[in-house]
Parts: sequence; structure tokens; C-alpha cells
Amino acid sequence: MKTQIVDINNAAEIDSFNQKHPNGHFLQTTLWGKVKDDWKWFGIICRNDKSEICGTMSVLVRKISGLPYHMMYAPRGPVCDFDDKETFHALINAAKEEGKKYNAYELKIDKDVPVDNAGYRSIATGEGFAIKPAEIGFHDFMARWVIRIDINGRTEEELFNDFHPKWRYNIRLAGRKGVEVKICESSMATEFYEIMKVTCERDGFALRNAEYFKKILDIFGEKARLYLAFFEGKPIAGSLAVYWGDKLWYFYGASSNEHRNVMPNYLVQWEMIRWAVEKGCRIYDFRGYSGVNDDSDGLYRFKTGFDGKPVEFMGEMDLTLKPLAAKLVSASQDIIKKIR
Repeated sequence: MKTQIVDINNAAEIDSFNQKHPNGHFLQTTLWGKVKDDWKWFGIICRNDKSEICGTMSVLVRKISGLPYHMMYAPRGPVCDFDDKETFHALINAAKEEGKKYNAYELKIDKDVPVDNAGYRSIATGEGFAIKPAEIGFHDFMARWVIRIDINGRTEEELFNDFHPKWRYNIRLAGRKGVEVKICESSMATEFYEIMKVTCERDGFALRNAEYFKKILDIFGEKARLYLAFFEGKPIAGSLAVYWGDKLWYFYGASSNEHRNVMPNYLVQWEMIRWAVEKGCRIYDFRGYSGVNDDSDGLYRFKTGFDGKPVEFMGEMDLTLKPLAAKLVSASQDIIKKIR
């Protein structure tokens, strides 16, 4: 096994491999690295004895405020076969070596591998990773619990017929009431932001600025779409979706407090699912919910109504590189939380 460190402007092979691999993810691309330009980025390419790429990992690096240490984070990485112990080892070792340049105290990963994959768990813990215990809610960098539709070649009609009857009714109702869903240019990110602001205030989520949404759309280009639902000429709901490889993700969603009775969110979801079918995707990923598997969780109820199935991932894993530094960082972050 040979590994190579690449910078963000010399990493086309990472995106190419990632896009074709069944375990690929848009958060492991150079495109995401360019979105997260407030972090440093480096990529790792692992090749076998035939010089073929067998794994990659995109790593974000961020300095801890007030301390001389950096955290390394590979969101939804690495990209390789789940049972490929040799490639996983090579990628992690390369990251550890590169981390010396940044005085990195830890490497965090959170691959979207199912929680019951004992083989992957053994490989990761064998490398020294500690798996964060499951905790109901949104406590991780990336969602531990998601809802997914397995498309697997099903047609629009087949998918639609598997929705809950009330969900099919709501989609049709939105159309009858005059709701129109449009694919919008990134210049409409401000309109989406205004709806997001209402949603975050209502549901208690952190709010990104309009430039952030515009940046995603501009950088991902045709692989990202902004859907806005209009009613009586006014945008009342919307979503930002990203397509990569054989998957499509519902990345951000928002709805106003007005005209909820015309069910715009249902029609927006249906249009995104139709895009996934058009692109030949294997999976439509609704992304996160709290981990409560019953209708008391509104996100669970809404997403499973589209025949989505809950999946629990293994969650965050931390490889501590400097134990004393890790304790200092943890203590400083606790102080900051108390001050806030």
C-alpha cells in the first residue's frame, strides 16, 4: 500500500474515485472542502500494488481557539470498502503523519456505516478509535440516525404508491391548491435563507447565513439544487439537495409559518425524490432525525411517510493523538460552554 497527500487543487482523483465508489459521500469531496474554506483541507489517496486507487480520505483541519492544537475531521470518511482493513490502516496512518504538521491532537471520523457492522467496528477500534456512545438527539457533527429510501431501480410510480396514503393525498393537494415547485438559481439563496430563519426560530436549530447556501449551490453546480415552493407568487417552503454518485441527499429544508395547509413540503420532497430517480440513484437520504423511532418525533413521522426506513450509523469515532492536549481542549470547551 502506498499513500499520497494531495492539496485541494490537485485532487481530481479523489473526487473521481469517491463518485464511483458505493461508499462515496459528497462531504468527502474537494467541493465540500471549498465550501468549508474556513478550515484547512488535505486529501489522502491510497493505492494497491497495482497502483490502483483502493481508498481515499478528505480531511478538514481546524485550529482550537486559544490553544496551539488542531483537530482533524474526515466527515463521512474514509471512502473505501467497509471490510478493507489494510486500506483503512494506510489512510489513518497517513492522516496521523500529516497531522504532525498541524500539531493535531485528534482525528475524528463518522463514516455512514450501519451500527451493526461488527467487522468495521473491529477495524476502527483496532486502530485505536473510541466510538462515541449513542445519545438520543442531535449531538454529533453529522447525524447518527437517518431516514433513507432504497430506490434500487424503482420507478416514480412504484415509489409514489409506497408512500403513506395521506402523504400521497398531501402531494396531490399541494398541486390542486396551486403550489408550484421551481428549481432556482443560487441568486435565490437569500429567499431560501429568509424561510430558513423562520424554521430555525420555530424549531430551535442553528441558522446558516445566505452566503453559505449560495456557496454550496455555486460550488457543487449541477450536483446541487435549490427547490422553492411558491404559493400566490410567494416562496413559502424550500430545500437544498445534493446529488453525488449513487445517492441524493435532502441537505437543508425550510418552511414558513404561513400557508402550511397547502402542504408545500410534501410536494418539494416529491420533486427531490423524482430527481433521484432521474439520476438513477440507489439511495435517497432524508438525513437526520433524533433517533426516537415513533411518531412522537415529527421528523421521523414526516420522513417515514415517504416509505423511508430508519438507519443508525456507528457514530463519531475519535482517535486521540495527544492525550494531554485532548484534556486541555475538552476543559477549555467546557469553560466556553459555561460562559455562553
